[in-house]
Amino acid sequence: MVKNPSNAKPEFAAFDTAAAADQIRSLAEQSIEQTGKAYSMLKDSGESVQKAVEQTLETTREAGSQWHLKALEAARTNTEAGFKHLEALAGVTSYSQFIELQTSFFRRQAETNADQLKELQSSASKATDEILKPFKDVFSRSLNNFNAA
Repeated sequence: MVKNPSNAKPEFAAFDTAAAADQIRSLAEQSIEQTGKAYSMLKDSGESVQKAVEQTLETTREAGSQWHLKALEAARTNTEAGFKHLEALAGVTSYSQFIELQTSFFRRQAETNADQLKELQSSASKATDEILKPFKDVFSRSLNNFNAA
């Protein structure tokens, strides 16, 4: 075993407790700052999602009401056409006239139904885009914020 000469200082004697305390304090401050930023981002994201949900619910309600009104209008139109057809059938005097009325009624109804379905489909597609828009915006902003951080 080698004895330590009297003039040699032990290695741990160079440890500066004030400098270590400053480094620990600096690390703690950085951690608090980063935690605050993370909390702020999380809070902002949560608020954005809440607003998106509220907007989506309102848009869904409005779109559903509009779509429902269009469906009711289509049903009303079809019912009126059916009653007019029944009135026309009441005045039929021959079998050929009956066949002619039925054929033209079915053709008109098929065209009307196709137009109504296209309109309802277009309305539903537009509503879907409007309903999902707030979430697309929130996702896009969150992704940009995440990439910036």
